[in-house]
Amino acid sequence: MRLTRRTRIHAHPLALSAATTALLMGCGGSSDAALPQLTAATPATLQACATLATTLVLPDTRITSAELVPEGPLTLQTVTTQAPAHCLVKGKMKERTGPVDGASYAIGFEIRMPVAWNGRFLHQANGGLDGSVVLALGSVSGGAPVAPGLVQGFAVLSSDAGHGAPTPFFGVDPQARLDYGYQAVGTLTPMAKNLIKSAYGKAPDRSYLAGCSNGGRHAMVGASRYADQYDGILAGNPGFHLPKAATTQLWKAQQYAKVSTKDATSGLPDLNTAVTPAEFKLISSKIVAKCDALDGAVDGQVNDVAACQTAFNLQTDVPTCTGARDGSCISSDQKSVLASIFAGPKNSKGEAQYAGTWWDPGIAGANFASWHFGAPATRDAGAVAFIFTSPPSTVAAFTAIPGMQYALNFSMETDYPKMFATTAQYAESPWVYMTPPNEADLSTLKNRGAKMIVFHGVADGVFSPMDTANWMDRLQANHSGKADAFARLFLVPGMNHCSGGPATDQFDMLAPLVAWVEQGKAPDSVTAKARGAGANVVNAELPASWSANRTRPLCVYPKVARYNGTGDVESAGSFSCK
Repeated sequence: MRLTRRTRIHAHPLALSAATTALLMGCGGSSDAALPQLTAATPATLQACATLATTLVLPDTRITSAELVPEGPLTLQTVTTQAPAHCLVKGKMKERTGPVDGASYAIGFEIRMPVAWNGRFLHQANGGLDGSVVLALGSVSGGAPVAPGLVQGFAVLSSDAGHGAPTPFFGVDPQARLDYGYQAVGTLTPMAKNLIKSAYGKAPDRSYLAGCSNGGRHAMVGASRYADQYDGILAGNPGFHLPKAATTQLWKAQQYAKVSTKDATSGLPDLNTAVTPAEFKLISSKIVAKCDALDGAVDGQVNDVAACQTAFNLQTDVPTCTGARDGSCISSDQKSVLASIFAGPKNSKGEAQYAGTWWDPGIAGANFASWHFGAPATRDAGAVAFIFTSPPSTVAAFTAIPGMQYALNFSMETDYPKMFATTAQYAESPWVYMTPPNEADLSTLKNRGAKMIVFHGVADGVFSPMDTANWMDRLQANHSGKADAFARLFLVPGMNHCSGGPATDQFDMLAPLVAWVEQGKAPDSVTAKARGAGANVVNAELPASWSANRTRPLCVYPKVARYNGTGDVESAGSFSCK
Protein backbone atom coordinates (compact mmCIF):
# COMPACT_ATOMS: atom_id res chain seq x y z
CA MET A 1 0.00 0.00 0.00
CA ARG A 2 1.41 3.40 -0.95
CA LEU A 3 1.85 5.68 2.06
CA THR A 4 -0.21 8.85 2.06
CA ARG A 5 0.64 12.04 3.88
CA ARG A 6 -1.47 10.93 6.81
CA THR A 7 0.05 7.46 7.21
CA ARG A 8 3.51 8.99 7.45
CA ILE A 9 2.76 11.09 10.52
CA HIS A 10 4.25 8.53 12.88
CA ALA A 11 4.52 10.82 15.89
CA HIS A 12 0.80 11.46 16.15
CA PRO A 13 -1.82 8.81 16.99
CA LEU A 14 -4.59 10.74 15.23
CA ALA A 15 -2.72 10.49 11.97
CA LEU A 16 -1.87 6.85 12.39
CA SER A 17 -5.45 5.96 13.15
CA ALA A 18 -6.77 6.90 9.73
CA ALA A 19 -4.55 4.37 8.02
CA THR A 20 -5.02 1.83 10.78
CA THR A 21 -8.80 2.07 10.60
CA ALA A 22 -8.79 1.84 6.81
CA LEU A 23 -6.64 -1.28 6.93
CA LEU A 24 -8.84 -2.87 9.56
CA MET A 25 -12.05 -2.08 7.71
CA GLY A 26 -10.82 -3.01 4.25
CA CYS A 27 -13.68 -3.00 1.79
CA GLY A 28 -16.24 -4.36 4.17
CA GLY A 29 -17.29 -1.07 5.72
CA SER A 30 -18.23 -0.70 9.37
CA SER A 31 -21.70 -2.22 9.55
CA ASP A 32 -22.48 -5.32 11.61
CA ALA A 33 -25.83 -6.78 10.61
CA ALA A 34 -25.75 -9.25 13.50
CA LEU A 35 -26.21 -6.57 16.14
CA PRO A 36 -29.72 -6.47 17.63
CA GLN A 37 -31.90 -3.41 17.13
CA LEU A 38 -33.44 -2.09 20.34
CA THR A 39 -37.04 -0.89 20.20
CA ALA A 40 -38.03 2.73 20.70
CA ALA A 41 -39.23 4.10 24.02
CA THR A 42 -42.91 4.94 24.36
CA PRO A 43 -44.21 7.98 26.27
CA ALA A 44 -46.19 7.98 29.50
CA THR A 45 -47.72 10.47 31.92
CA LEU A 46 -46.75 11.02 35.55
CA GLN A 47 -49.11 9.18 37.90
CA ALA A 48 -47.63 9.88 41.34
CA CYS A 49 -45.32 12.45 42.90
CA ALA A 50 -45.82 13.85 46.41
CA THR A 51 -47.01 10.50 47.75
CA LEU A 52 -43.68 8.93 46.82
CA ALA A 53 -42.12 10.57 49.88
CA THR A 54 -44.27 8.50 52.24
CA THR A 55 -45.26 5.39 50.29
CA LEU A 56 -42.15 4.43 48.35
CA VAL A 57 -39.94 1.81 50.01
CA LEU A 58 -36.65 1.00 48.29
CA PRO A 59 -33.62 -0.88 49.69
CA ASP A 60 -31.05 1.30 51.51
CA THR A 61 -32.92 4.42 50.38
CA ARG A 62 -34.49 7.32 52.26
CA ILE A 63 -36.68 9.71 50.28
CA THR A 64 -36.32 13.14 51.86
CA SER A 65 -38.77 15.06 49.67
CA ALA A 66 -41.06 14.75 46.66
CA GLU A 67 -42.82 17.69 45.08
CA LEU A 68 -44.41 18.74 41.82
CA VAL A 69 -42.49 21.59 40.17
CA PRO A 70 -44.54 23.72 37.74
CA GLU A 71 -43.30 24.64 34.30
CA GLY A 72 -40.80 27.45 34.54
CA PRO A 73 -37.17 28.54 34.49
CA LEU A 74 -34.37 26.49 36.03
CA THR A 75 -30.90 28.00 36.34
CA LEU A 76 -27.74 25.92 36.28
CA GLN A 77 -24.66 28.07 36.77
CA THR A 78 -25.24 30.95 34.32
CA VAL A 79 -27.68 29.19 32.01
CA THR A 80 -31.44 29.52 32.52
CA THR A 81 -33.65 26.96 30.80
CA GLN A 82 -37.43 26.84 30.53
CA ALA A 83 -38.19 23.45 32.05
CA PRO A 84 -41.41 21.44 31.76
CA ALA A 85 -43.59 20.60 34.74
CA HIS A 86 -41.97 17.74 36.60
CA CYS A 87 -41.77 15.78 39.83
CA LEU A 88 -38.64 16.42 41.90
CA VAL A 89 -37.63 13.64 44.27
CA LYS A 90 -34.64 13.94 46.58
CA GLY A 91 -33.09 11.29 48.77
CA LYS A 92 -30.10 9.44 50.14
CA MET A 93 -28.78 5.92 49.78
CA LYS A 94 -26.40 3.84 51.89
CA GLU A 95 -26.19 6.27 54.82
CA ARG A 96 -23.29 5.39 57.11
CA THR A 97 -20.43 6.66 59.27
CA GLY A 98 -16.92 6.44 57.86
CA PRO A 99 -14.56 4.15 59.81
CA VAL A 100 -11.48 6.31 59.23
CA ASP A 101 -12.63 9.90 59.72
CA GLY A 102 -15.95 9.39 61.54
CA ALA A 103 -17.71 11.55 58.94
CA SER A 104 -21.24 10.94 57.70
CA TYR A 105 -21.48 9.49 54.22
CA ALA A 106 -24.35 8.75 51.85
CA ILE A 107 -25.11 8.79 48.15
CA GLY A 108 -27.23 11.90 47.81
CA PHE A 109 -29.44 12.21 44.74
CA GLU A 110 -32.28 13.99 43.02
CA ILE A 111 -34.39 12.82 40.14
CA ARG A 112 -36.60 15.06 38.00
CA MET A 113 -39.43 13.28 36.20
CA PRO A 114 -41.44 15.30 33.65
CA VAL A 115 -45.21 15.06 33.70
CA ALA A 116 -45.05 14.33 29.96
CA TRP A 117 -42.38 11.63 29.89
CA ASN A 118 -40.67 10.26 26.79
CA GLY A 119 -40.17 6.85 28.39
CA ARG A 120 -36.43 7.29 28.86
CA PHE A 121 -34.11 7.46 31.88
CA LEU A 122 -31.03 9.69 31.75
CA HIS A 123 -28.37 9.28 34.43
CA GLN A 124 -26.57 12.62 34.48
CA ALA A 125 -22.99 11.88 35.56
CA ASN A 126 -21.40 14.97 37.07
CA GLY A 127 -17.89 16.38 36.86
CA GLY A 128 -14.98 17.39 39.03
CA LEU A 129 -14.74 15.72 42.42
CA ASP A 130 -18.53 15.34 42.56
CA GLY A 131 -19.61 16.03 46.16
CA SER A 132 -22.77 17.97 45.33
CA VAL A 133 -26.06 17.05 43.73
CA VAL A 134 -25.99 19.15 40.58
CA LEU A 135 -29.43 20.15 39.32
CA ALA A 136 -30.76 17.19 37.32
CA LEU A 137 -31.37 19.07 34.10
CA GLY A 138 -29.52 16.74 31.75
CA SER A 139 -27.12 19.34 30.33
CA VAL A 140 -24.65 16.75 29.11
CA SER A 141 -23.63 17.80 25.61
CA GLY A 142 -21.56 20.73 24.38
CA GLY A 143 -21.41 24.37 25.40
CA ALA A 144 -24.64 25.79 26.89
CA PRO A 145 -27.03 23.22 25.38
CA VAL A 146 -30.36 24.68 24.33
CA ALA A 147 -32.36 21.48 24.87
CA PRO A 148 -31.06 19.52 27.88
CA GLY A 149 -32.43 16.10 28.74
CA LEU A 150 -35.28 17.22 30.98
CA VAL A 151 -36.55 19.51 28.22
CA GLN A 152 -36.41 16.58 25.80
CA GLY A 153 -38.64 14.59 28.15
CA PHE A 154 -36.15 12.38 29.97
CA ALA A 155 -36.44 11.45 33.63
CA VAL A 156 -33.06 12.74 34.83
CA LEU A 157 -31.02 11.52 37.81
CA SER A 158 -28.14 13.42 39.43
CA SER A 159 -26.03 12.49 42.46
CA ASP A 160 -23.07 13.52 44.60
CA ALA A 161 -21.38 10.14 43.94
CA GLY A 162 -21.24 9.24 47.61
CA HIS A 163 -19.80 12.22 49.47
CA GLY A 164 -21.27 15.53 50.51
CA ALA A 165 -18.58 18.10 49.72
CA PRO A 166 -16.61 18.88 46.53
CA THR A 167 -13.27 18.45 48.31
CA PRO A 168 -10.80 15.54 48.03
CA PHE A 169 -10.76 14.60 51.72
CA PHE A 170 -13.37 11.87 51.24
CA GLY A 171 -10.49 9.88 49.79
CA VAL A 172 -9.53 8.70 53.27
CA ASP A 173 -12.73 6.64 53.35
CA PRO A 174 -12.32 3.30 51.53
CA GLN A 175 -15.99 3.03 50.49
CA ALA A 176 -16.26 6.68 49.41
CA ARG A 177 -13.36 6.05 47.04
CA LEU A 178 -15.20 3.13 45.46
CA ASP A 179 -18.47 5.06 45.23
CA TYR A 180 -16.72 7.95 43.48
CA GLY A 181 -14.93 5.56 41.15
CA TYR A 182 -17.85 3.39 40.05
CA GLN A 183 -20.07 1.95 42.75
CA ALA A 184 -22.38 4.97 43.13
CA VAL A 185 -23.51 4.49 39.52
CA GLY A 186 -24.10 0.79 40.15
CA THR A 187 -26.01 1.48 43.37
CA LEU A 188 -28.16 4.30 42.01
CA THR A 189 -29.19 2.73 38.73
CA PRO A 190 -31.65 0.03 39.93
CA MET A 191 -33.04 2.39 42.57
CA ALA A 192 -33.73 5.08 39.97
CA LYS A 193 -35.42 2.63 37.63
CA ASN A 194 -37.69 1.40 40.43
CA LEU A 195 -38.50 4.96 41.48
CA ILE A 196 -39.40 5.85 37.90
CA LYS A 197 -41.64 2.80 37.71
CA SER A 198 -43.47 3.91 40.85
CA ALA A 199 -43.99 7.39 39.41
CA TYR A 200 -45.22 6.39 35.94
CA GLY A 201 -46.57 2.89 36.38
CA LYS A 202 -43.91 1.46 34.12
CA ALA A 203 -40.13 1.17 34.12
CA PRO A 204 -38.09 3.16 31.61
CA ASP A 205 -38.02 1.58 28.18
CA ARG A 206 -34.54 2.91 27.49
CA SER A 207 -31.75 4.06 29.79
CA TYR A 208 -28.88 6.44 29.05
CA LEU A 209 -25.73 7.39 30.98
CA ALA A 210 -24.10 10.68 30.04
CA GLY A 211 -21.64 13.27 31.28
CA CYS A 212 -18.57 15.36 30.53
CA SER A 213 -15.13 15.48 32.19
CA ASN A 214 -15.31 13.25 35.27
CA GLY A 215 -18.89 12.67 34.15
CA GLY A 216 -17.47 11.41 30.87
CA ARG A 217 -15.25 9.10 32.91
CA HIS A 218 -18.32 7.83 34.78
CA ALA A 219 -19.93 7.15 31.40
CA MET A 220 -16.93 5.27 30.02
CA VAL A 221 -16.62 3.23 33.21
CA GLY A 222 -20.33 2.50 32.94
CA ALA A 223 -19.86 1.25 29.38
CA SER A 224 -17.54 -1.41 30.79
CA ARG A 225 -19.05 -2.18 34.19
CA TYR A 226 -22.77 -1.55 33.64
CA ALA A 227 -23.32 -2.26 29.96
CA ASP A 228 -26.27 -4.48 30.89
CA GLN A 229 -28.01 -1.52 32.56
CA TYR A 230 -27.68 1.18 29.89
CA ASP A 231 -28.74 1.28 26.25
CA GLY A 232 -26.83 4.42 25.35
CA ILE A 233 -23.59 5.95 26.66
CA LEU A 234 -22.55 9.56 26.01
CA ALA A 235 -19.04 10.46 27.21
CA GLY A 236 -17.70 13.99 26.73
CA ASN A 237 -14.02 14.93 27.20
CA PRO A 238 -13.69 11.81 29.34
CA GLY A 239 -11.04 11.60 32.05
CA PHE A 240 -11.10 7.84 31.81
CA HIS A 241 -7.43 7.64 32.86
CA LEU A 242 -7.97 10.26 35.54
CA PRO A 243 -5.19 9.18 37.96
CA LYS A 244 -2.63 9.54 35.16
CA ALA A 245 -4.10 12.85 33.99
CA ALA A 246 -4.04 14.31 37.51
CA THR A 247 -0.46 13.28 38.20
CA THR A 248 0.50 14.68 34.79
CA GLN A 249 -0.97 18.00 35.91
CA LEU A 250 1.55 18.06 38.76
CA TRP A 251 4.33 17.20 36.33
CA LYS A 252 3.23 20.07 34.07
CA ALA A 253 3.50 22.43 37.03
CA GLN A 254 7.08 21.32 37.54
CA GLN A 255 7.89 22.02 33.89
CA TYR A 256 6.22 25.43 33.84
CA ALA A 257 8.01 26.34 37.07
CA LYS A 258 11.27 26.34 35.09
CA VAL A 259 10.15 29.46 33.19
CA SER A 260 7.99 31.12 35.87
CA THR A 261 8.76 34.04 38.13
CA LYS A 262 8.39 33.69 41.90
CA ASP A 263 5.33 34.90 43.75
CA ALA A 264 6.41 37.79 45.97
CA THR A 265 4.48 36.52 48.98
CA SER A 266 4.93 32.74 48.91
CA GLY A 267 8.21 32.52 47.07
CA LEU A 268 6.69 29.73 44.98
CA PRO A 269 6.46 29.80 41.18
CA ASP A 270 3.61 31.83 39.73
CA LEU A 271 2.73 29.54 36.84
CA ASN A 272 0.65 32.23 35.17
CA THR A 273 3.93 33.91 34.22
CA ALA A 274 5.26 30.81 32.43
CA VAL A 275 3.34 31.53 29.22
CA THR A 276 1.22 34.66 29.13
CA PRO A 277 -2.15 34.97 27.36
CA ALA A 278 -0.43 37.09 24.70
CA GLU A 279 2.18 34.39 24.14
CA PHE A 280 -0.41 31.62 23.86
CA LYS A 281 -2.34 33.85 21.44
CA LEU A 282 0.84 34.27 19.39
CA ILE A 283 1.37 30.51 19.20
CA SER A 284 -2.29 30.02 18.33
CA SER A 285 -2.04 32.51 15.47
CA LYS A 286 0.97 30.68 14.06
CA ILE A 287 -0.93 27.38 14.23
CA VAL A 288 -3.76 28.98 12.26
CA ALA A 289 -1.32 30.40 9.73
CA LYS A 290 0.23 26.98 9.06
CA CYS A 291 -2.85 24.79 9.34
CA ASP A 292 -5.97 26.78 8.45
CA ALA A 293 -6.02 25.88 4.74
CA LEU A 294 -5.35 22.16 5.26
CA ASP A 295 -9.09 21.40 5.24
CA GLY A 296 -9.64 23.35 2.03
CA ALA A 297 -11.00 26.57 3.52
CA VAL A 298 -9.19 29.62 4.86
CA ASP A 299 -11.67 30.39 7.60
CA GLY A 300 -9.69 30.79 10.81
CA GLN A 301 -10.51 27.24 11.89
CA VAL A 302 -8.28 24.16 11.88
CA ASN A 303 -10.21 20.97 11.12
CA ASP A 304 -7.39 18.71 9.95
CA VAL A 305 -5.77 18.14 13.32
CA ALA A 306 -3.60 15.27 12.09
CA ALA A 307 -2.01 17.17 9.23
CA CYS A 308 -1.50 20.18 11.48
CA GLN A 309 0.80 18.26 13.80
CA THR A 310 3.28 17.95 10.93
CA ALA A 311 2.61 21.33 9.32
CA PHE A 312 3.22 23.30 12.51
CA ASN A 313 6.66 23.44 14.12
CA LEU A 314 6.99 25.33 17.39
CA GLN A 315 10.71 25.83 16.96
CA THR A 316 10.61 27.39 13.50
CA ASP A 317 7.12 28.86 13.18
CA VAL A 318 7.08 30.93 16.37
CA PRO A 319 9.70 33.68 16.72
CA THR A 320 12.35 33.10 19.39
CA CYS A 321 13.02 36.04 21.67
CA THR A 322 16.46 37.60 21.45
CA GLY A 323 15.62 40.11 24.13
CA ALA A 324 12.74 40.69 26.53
CA ARG A 325 9.48 38.75 26.28
CA ASP A 326 6.91 41.19 24.89
CA GLY A 327 4.24 38.91 23.40
CA SER A 328 5.76 38.91 19.91
CA CYS A 329 8.07 35.97 20.61
CA ILE A 330 8.76 33.23 23.14
CA SER A 331 12.09 32.30 24.65
CA SER A 332 14.08 29.19 23.81
CA ASP A 333 13.49 27.96 27.37
CA GLN A 334 9.73 28.39 26.93
CA LYS A 335 9.90 26.43 23.69
CA SER A 336 11.74 23.62 25.44
CA VAL A 337 9.17 23.48 28.25
CA LEU A 338 6.19 23.61 25.88
CA ALA A 339 7.64 20.92 23.62
CA SER A 340 8.05 18.66 26.64
CA ILE A 341 4.54 19.31 27.95
CA PHE A 342 2.86 18.76 24.58
CA ALA A 343 4.79 15.49 24.14
CA GLY A 344 3.62 14.22 27.55
CA PRO A 345 5.51 12.81 30.54
CA LYS A 346 7.92 9.90 30.36
CA ASN A 347 9.66 8.05 33.16
CA SER A 348 13.40 7.48 33.45
CA LYS A 349 13.08 4.48 31.12
CA GLY A 350 11.52 6.62 28.41
CA GLU A 351 8.09 5.03 28.88
CA ALA A 352 5.06 7.27 28.34
CA GLN A 353 3.12 7.93 31.54
CA TYR A 354 0.22 9.79 29.90
CA ALA A 355 -0.66 10.91 26.40
CA GLY A 356 0.45 14.27 25.09
CA THR A 357 -1.46 17.27 23.73
CA TRP A 358 -2.16 18.35 20.16
CA TRP A 359 -1.24 21.73 18.74
CA ASP A 360 -4.55 23.47 18.11
CA PRO A 361 -5.63 27.15 18.04
CA GLY A 362 -7.72 26.47 21.15
CA ILE A 363 -4.61 26.50 23.34
CA ALA A 364 -5.18 30.27 23.54
CA GLY A 365 -8.46 29.64 25.36
CA ALA A 366 -8.75 30.85 28.95
CA ASN A 367 -9.94 27.42 30.07
CA PHE A 368 -6.80 25.79 28.66
CA ALA A 369 -4.59 28.14 30.68
CA SER A 370 -6.70 27.64 33.80
CA TRP A 371 -6.08 23.90 33.74
CA HIS A 372 -2.38 24.31 33.08
CA PHE A 373 -1.63 27.05 35.58
CA GLY A 374 -4.32 27.19 38.27
CA ALA A 375 -5.56 23.63 38.63
CA PRO A 376 -2.34 21.80 39.63
CA ALA A 377 -2.14 23.54 43.00
CA THR A 378 -5.84 24.08 43.70
CA ARG A 379 -7.41 20.88 42.38
CA ASP A 380 -4.99 18.21 41.27
CA ALA A 381 -2.68 18.22 44.27
CA GLY A 382 -5.51 17.31 46.64
CA ALA A 383 -7.05 14.80 44.25
CA VAL A 384 -3.75 13.00 43.83
CA ALA A 385 -2.93 13.07 47.55
CA PHE A 386 -6.26 11.69 48.76
CA ILE A 387 -7.99 9.88 45.90
CA PHE A 388 -5.33 8.67 43.48
CA THR A 389 -2.70 7.53 45.99
CA SER A 390 -2.80 4.46 48.22
CA PRO A 391 -2.66 4.85 51.11
CA PRO A 392 -4.00 8.42 51.00
CA SER A 393 -2.42 11.39 52.70
CA THR A 394 -3.74 12.77 55.97
CA VAL A 395 -5.45 16.14 56.20
CA ALA A 396 -2.80 17.36 58.63
CA ALA A 397 0.10 16.38 56.39
CA PHE A 398 -1.47 17.75 53.22
CA THR A 399 -2.53 21.10 54.64
CA ALA A 400 0.88 21.66 56.23
CA ILE A 401 2.28 22.82 52.88
CA PRO A 402 0.79 24.81 49.97
CA GLY A 403 -0.75 22.88 47.12
CA MET A 404 1.89 24.24 44.76
CA GLN A 405 4.63 22.86 46.99
CA TYR A 406 2.95 19.45 46.94
CA ALA A 407 2.91 19.62 43.13
CA LEU A 408 6.58 20.55 42.98
CA ASN A 409 7.53 17.78 45.43
CA PHE A 410 5.63 15.06 43.57
CA SER A 411 7.86 12.41 41.99
CA MET A 412 6.83 10.80 38.74
CA GLU A 413 9.27 7.99 39.59
CA THR A 414 8.33 7.14 43.19
CA ASP A 415 4.91 8.75 43.82
CA TYR A 416 3.25 8.10 40.44
CA PRO A 417 3.21 4.27 40.95
CA LYS A 418 1.12 4.67 44.12
CA MET A 419 -1.99 4.91 41.92
CA PHE A 420 -1.54 1.17 41.34
CA ALA A 421 -0.97 0.29 45.01
CA THR A 422 -3.27 -1.44 47.50
CA THR A 423 -3.24 -1.96 51.26
CA ALA A 424 -5.29 -4.11 53.61
CA GLN A 425 -7.62 -1.17 54.23
CA TYR A 426 -7.65 0.14 50.64
CA ALA A 427 -8.09 -3.14 48.82
CA GLU A 428 -8.72 -1.69 45.36
CA SER A 429 -6.10 0.53 43.78
CA PRO A 430 -7.06 3.98 42.50
CA TRP A 431 -6.28 2.78 38.99
CA VAL A 432 -8.74 -0.10 39.31
CA TYR A 433 -11.64 1.84 40.80
CA MET A 434 -11.24 4.95 38.64
CA THR A 435 -10.78 3.47 35.17
CA PRO A 436 -12.91 1.27 32.88
CA PRO A 437 -11.86 -2.39 33.07
CA ASN A 438 -11.14 -4.00 29.71
CA GLU A 439 -11.69 -0.63 28.07
CA ALA A 440 -10.97 -1.89 24.56
CA ASP A 441 -13.49 -4.73 24.84
CA LEU A 442 -17.09 -3.52 24.89
CA SER A 443 -18.58 -6.82 23.77
CA THR A 444 -21.39 -6.76 26.33
CA LEU A 445 -22.51 -3.32 25.22
CA LYS A 446 -22.18 -4.25 21.55
CA ASN A 447 -23.91 -7.61 21.74
CA ARG A 448 -27.05 -6.30 23.39
CA GLY A 449 -27.50 -3.57 20.80
CA ALA A 450 -26.42 -0.65 22.99
CA LYS A 451 -24.53 2.30 21.50
CA MET A 452 -21.86 4.75 22.64
CA ILE A 453 -20.90 8.25 21.50
CA VAL A 454 -17.75 9.98 22.74
CA PHE A 455 -16.81 13.59 22.00
CA HIS A 456 -13.64 15.42 22.93
CA GLY A 457 -12.39 18.97 22.48
CA VAL A 458 -9.10 18.99 20.59
CA ALA A 459 -7.75 21.73 22.89
CA ASP A 460 -8.67 20.11 26.21
CA GLY A 461 -6.21 21.38 28.80
CA VAL A 462 -6.50 18.50 31.27
CA PHE A 463 -7.72 15.25 29.65
CA SER A 464 -5.75 14.42 26.54
CA PRO A 465 -7.86 14.03 23.39
CA MET A 466 -4.91 12.06 22.04
CA ASP A 467 -5.54 9.55 24.84
CA THR A 468 -9.17 9.24 23.75
CA ALA A 469 -8.17 8.78 20.10
CA ASN A 470 -5.69 6.10 21.16
CA TRP A 471 -8.50 4.33 23.01
CA MET A 472 -10.70 4.39 19.92
CA ASP A 473 -7.85 2.93 17.87
CA ARG A 474 -7.53 0.06 20.36
CA LEU A 475 -11.30 -0.43 20.39
CA GLN A 476 -11.31 -0.66 16.60
CA ALA A 477 -8.44 -3.14 16.61
CA ASN A 478 -10.11 -5.29 19.24
CA HIS A 479 -13.40 -5.34 17.35
CA SER A 480 -11.94 -6.16 13.92
CA GLY A 481 -12.27 -2.62 12.62
CA LYS A 482 -16.04 -2.60 13.14
CA ALA A 483 -16.27 -0.72 16.43
CA ASP A 484 -18.10 2.17 14.81
CA ALA A 485 -21.08 -0.15 14.46
CA PHE A 486 -21.66 0.56 18.16
CA ALA A 487 -19.20 3.29 19.28
CA ARG A 488 -18.19 6.56 17.60
CA LEU A 489 -15.82 9.35 18.53
CA PHE A 490 -16.29 12.98 17.48
CA LEU A 491 -13.40 15.41 17.92
CA VAL A 492 -14.31 19.09 18.32
CA PRO A 493 -11.61 21.37 16.84
CA GLY A 494 -10.69 24.36 18.98
CA MET A 495 -12.82 23.33 21.94
CA ASN A 496 -11.36 23.35 25.43
CA HIS A 497 -12.52 21.17 28.32
CA CYS A 498 -16.18 20.34 27.53
CA SER A 499 -16.81 23.80 26.05
CA GLY A 500 -15.17 27.11 25.20
CA GLY A 501 -12.25 28.13 23.04
CA PRO A 502 -12.42 29.24 19.39
CA ALA A 503 -14.86 26.50 18.47
CA THR A 504 -18.29 25.60 17.23
CA ASP A 505 -19.01 24.06 20.61
CA GLN A 506 -22.81 24.09 20.85
CA PHE A 507 -24.22 20.74 19.77
CA ASP A 508 -26.60 18.03 20.84
CA MET A 509 -25.14 14.52 20.96
CA LEU A 510 -27.99 13.12 23.06
CA ALA A 511 -30.68 13.17 20.37
CA PRO A 512 -28.41 11.48 17.79
CA LEU A 513 -27.54 8.84 20.38
CA VAL A 514 -31.23 8.12 20.96
CA ALA A 515 -31.84 7.90 17.20
CA TRP A 516 -28.95 5.45 16.89
CA VAL A 517 -30.03 3.29 19.83
CA GLU A 518 -33.74 3.19 19.07
CA GLN A 519 -33.95 3.63 15.30
CA GLY A 520 -30.62 2.32 14.06
CA LYS A 521 -29.67 5.72 12.57
CA ALA A 522 -25.91 5.86 13.09
CA PRO A 523 -24.64 9.47 13.19
CA ASP A 524 -22.10 10.13 10.42
CA SER A 525 -21.83 13.77 11.52
CA VAL A 526 -23.31 16.12 14.10
CA THR A 527 -23.87 19.80 13.37
CA ALA A 528 -22.18 22.17 15.82
CA LYS A 529 -22.80 25.89 16.13
CA ALA A 530 -20.73 28.84 17.31
CA ARG A 531 -22.10 30.74 20.29
CA GLY A 532 -21.86 34.23 18.86
CA ALA A 533 -24.06 37.26 19.49
CA GLY A 534 -27.62 36.16 20.19
CA ALA A 535 -26.71 32.77 21.65
CA ASN A 536 -28.12 31.72 25.02
CA VAL A 537 -24.57 32.03 26.41
CA VAL A 538 -22.14 33.96 24.21
CA ASN A 539 -18.63 32.55 23.74
CA ALA A 540 -16.36 35.60 24.04
CA GLU A 541 -13.41 33.72 22.55
CA LEU A 542 -14.79 33.42 19.03
CA PRO A 543 -12.61 35.13 16.40
CA ALA A 544 -14.02 38.39 15.08
CA SER A 545 -13.83 37.04 11.53
CA TRP A 546 -16.38 34.30 12.27
CA SER A 547 -20.08 34.86 11.80
CA ALA A 548 -22.08 34.71 15.03
CA ASN A 549 -23.93 31.63 13.83
CA ARG A 550 -21.14 29.68 12.15
CA THR A 551 -21.89 25.97 11.86
CA ARG A 552 -19.64 23.02 11.18
CA PRO A 553 -20.10 19.27 10.91
CA LEU A 554 -18.38 17.29 13.64
CA CYS A 555 -17.10 14.13 11.99
CA VAL A 556 -16.74 10.54 13.07
CA TYR A 557 -13.08 10.03 13.93
CA PRO A 558 -10.78 9.88 12.04
CA LYS A 559 -12.67 11.75 9.29
CA VAL A 560 -12.22 15.50 8.90
CA ALA A 561 -14.66 18.26 7.91
CA ARG A 562 -13.37 19.41 4.52
CA TYR A 563 -14.60 22.32 2.43
CA ASN A 564 -16.53 21.26 -0.66
CA GLY A 565 -14.87 23.98 -2.74
CA THR A 566 -18.01 26.08 -3.12
CA GLY A 567 -20.55 27.58 -0.77
CA ASP A 568 -20.63 29.77 2.30
CA VAL A 569 -17.70 28.93 4.59
CA GLU A 570 -19.87 29.88 7.56
CA SER A 571 -22.26 27.01 6.85
CA ALA A 572 -21.89 23.34 7.76
CA GLY A 573 -23.55 22.52 4.45
CA SER A 574 -20.42 23.63 2.62
CA PHE A 575 -18.31 20.95 4.32
CA SER A 576 -18.23 17.16 4.11
CA CYS A 577 -16.69 14.57 6.39
CA LYS A 578 -13.88 12.87 4.48
